[in-house]
Amino acid sequence: MTSKSPQFRIGNGYDIHRLVEGTNLVIGGVELKHPGNLGLDGHSDADVLCHSIMDALLGALSLGDIGKYFPPNDEQWRNANSLLLLSKVVSLIREEGWEINNLDNVIVAERPKINPYVDVMKKNISNTLKIDPSCIGIKATTNENLGPEGREEGISCHSVVLLAKN
Repeated sequence: MTSKSPQFRIGNGYDIHRLVEGTNLVIGGVELKHPGNLGLDGHSDADVLCHSIMDALLGALSLGDIGKYFPPNDEQWRNANSLLLLSKVVSLIREEGWEINNLDNVIVAERPKINPYVDVMKKNISNTLKIDPSCIGIKATTNENLGPEGREEGISCHSVVLLAKN
């Protein structure tokens, strides 16, 4: 049996971080203000959108997850800007001979409202990935007061990416 090399690969990513006092709330490279003065807890800047995208990209090519490349016990990644980490992951993808066709993301948070920041998030991610902003979908939803996001214990993000063979 011979197998033909696929021309497209799909990746799915997910990330969640706890909301805590005394940290910044960064999503898509944008610092937001949470009405409860909460931020996301993590080893890096805890940017759930960038982390979810990284896992989707890596998963599409079966390259592992972000913990493999940026382990939480490695001090060089403490407080790291996740857009920088994302740029390293996309370089890996391109070294493997793939390009991003498009990606779609859903941020799950009760507060703050995400929609006013979507265009800036898309611009940041577009610049980092070097793709047109029209290839990036970013949406937000609440969890209707259900689960950790609904109780404002955390914020999560789901991402899907389609890669095309270069």
